[in-house]
Amino acid sequence: MPGSGKTEPWLVRHPTEWRQIGIVATYWCFLGATYFVPETRNLLTFFVACLLSFLNAVVLHNHMHRGIFHSRRLNAVWRVILSFGNFYPASANVPGHNLVHHHFEDDGKPDWVAPEHVGFRWNLLNLIHFPNTVGPNTFTGVGHWMKHTRQRRFIYRYYTDLGVSALILGVLMLFDFWGALFFVFLPQLYGARGILRINLIQHDRTDTESEWNHSRNFVGRWFNWIMCNNGYHTIHHNRAGMHWSELAEAHRREVVPRIHPSLDEPSMAWYLFRTYVLNFRRPETLDVAAAENVAETTDLAARHVRRAAAEADAAAEAVVP
Repeated sequence: MPGSGKTEPWLVRHPTEWRQIGIVATYWCFLGATYFVPETRNLLTFFVACLLSFLNAVVLHNHMHRGIFHSRRLNAVWRVILSFGNFYPASANVPGHNLVHHHFEDDGKPDWVAPEHVGFRWNLLNLIHFPNTVGPNTFTGVGHWMKHTRQRRFIYRYYTDLGVSALILGVLMLFDFWGALFFVFLPQLYGARGILRINLIQHDRTDTESEWNHSRNFVGRWFNWIMCNNGYHTIHHNRAGMHWSELAEAHRREVVPRIHPSLDEPSMAWYLFRTYVLNFRRPETLDVAAAENVAETTDLAARHVRRAAAEADAAAEAVVP
């Protein structure tokens, strides 16, 4: 920025974005290797492809909040690349996640991916079935939003994301149907469904009406390195415009004094095993009022201010270069 004494990094808006670019590049290279070299195909490479697909979905989430590149055109191309990685139109995150899930344009209606959309007594079934319910909810909601939004160019971006992904997958299936099905499409599907399950994992049995105790955080250092700080979910919800590299410090500063201690989990793996395997029933909803009432207030902007900022961001993302 002129006069600031700081030089902006070349091409990307923040130096840490190269980590996200590296994740997606590794994923594409891995898909290419398993598709073009059949000898590499086995259960291990399939498993790795699924994990990389999930990380692609994490990068997609971050990018749709704050574009990686300085260039609007490059950001549009990157959206298409990320869309193919999960066979899911990245632009759908604007209404489905940025506005509705963050409660900026929900009009008092339930979040399309709220934990209440599943209600099995056996808690593991809730985790397994969750994408089957909230996936259709999201696409129905996005379709309704597209019919009524004033951001007409969003529709172009949405169908570009989806159409290019379908074209690439179709060509791959034309030349090697089974290879593309098992080592491209199924990993794509795993990542898309996995990122939907995160909504249940991070919000189930929290107080979603609370200002600070609405999310569960996973604070392991190495986990957040590879997940690009997506374990710090409370601060991300409350300050959605904050760059992901700043979330860890902001979590320690603002969130820790204001949340129920059980909402900071050191390990996602142990939480999943403890919650969905060791326990048959769904846990009780936490009583978090005490943790929030004793905390000092912050400079968190009012809800209507954050709503206006989120809608402005959505409008910017809908613009076609």
